[in-house]
Amino acid sequence: MDGYAVRGADVATAPVRLRVIGSVAAGGMPERAVGAGEAMRIMTGAPMPDGTDTVVRVEDTDDRTDVVTITAATKTGTSIRQAGEDLKRGMTVLTKGTVLRPAEIGVLASLGVPKPLVIARPRVAVLATGDEIVEPSEVPGPGKIRNSNSYSLASAIWTAGCGPWMRPVVRDTPDSLRAALRDAMEADAIVTSGGVSVGDHDWVKPVVSEMGRIDVWAIAIRPGRPLAFGELRAVGDRTVPIFGLPGNPVSALLTFELFVRPALLKMSGRTKLFRPRVQAKLLDPVDKPAELRFFARGIHDASAGTVRLTGPQGSGILRSMSLANCLLDLPEGPTSCAAGETVTVILMDHPEDH
Repeated sequence: MDGYAVRGADVATAPVRLRVIGSVAAGGMPERAVGAGEAMRIMTGAPMPDGTDTVVRVEDTDDRTDVVTITAATKTGTSIRQAGEDLKRGMTVLTKGTVLRPAEIGVLASLGVPKPLVIARPRVAVLATGDEIVEPSEVPGPGKIRNSNSYSLASAIWTAGCGPWMRPVVRDTPDSLRAALRDAMEADAIVTSGGVSVGDHDWVKPVVSEMGRIDVWAIAIRPGRPLAFGELRAVGDRTVPIFGLPGNPVSALLTFELFVRPALLKMSGRTKLFRPRVQAKLLDPVDKPAELRFFARGIHDASAGTVRLTGPQGSGILRSMSLANCLLDLPEGPTSCAAGETVTVILMDHPEDH
């Protein structure tokens, strides 16, 4: 505070008059110590003179430069910041895997670390496939649909702390996909949507197998069963991971959340990769396939400990993701879950905690 540096014992009662022996500003150093019955004018951010332990703010004085009258009793230690309040010698300040938010950047600057060693933000290529795809600015003609996947996935990549690199829509031919993947291999990872099923125009699996390898293809979940993961061979010994997501908008975004986001976080150096899970009472009945693990979109009420569906759960109903703040993780086996059952909920609006 702007005011007077004093001995706390001298200002325990008021009014009291103290002799002013000098002044110290931020960036300066006091010229001498302060004794009993004395005070030194001081500005915010200035070092305390030896002998003082309290600052009386200027508003509680008559603001004189020779003999100052203290008009309000002031408790010892008022308006003092002690050395070591924030960080003490030998303390671990930041550990490997810490996300550098604005506060962490400020802490590093305060420690004289202008260029910390960090893991580079992964660059992720985003490719939508399909002859039916047109850009959002276009009016879809017969048989066409707007490209929502590239934009939702690019946004999801950004919120995961990575750099999305949106590429042109890939047409349903092997040559088009090969050329697009060759260009996309400049990225650290590739995310595609569409073309991963078994139709006559689904080329992701054979082309990726030709240019690298497929490690995973199809998983027992709904929505999102036709999901591929593999690696493409780049120049030299370098390989680029590729995530082939389904074309349905809900399936693409949901499988990104479950599988791609944790992988990108790990590539970014994060140590906490998965969203928190809680138990909640189900308010709506849910039908599901017995042989598949089902991820329904829901709205979790933490205060009530309940969860309800967002509405219809079709894999083309993207609004079901827009309304959701959680996913219901329903296991294989049962063909339905009744209202009143306790279910596992994945909190999508919360940061990863494990």
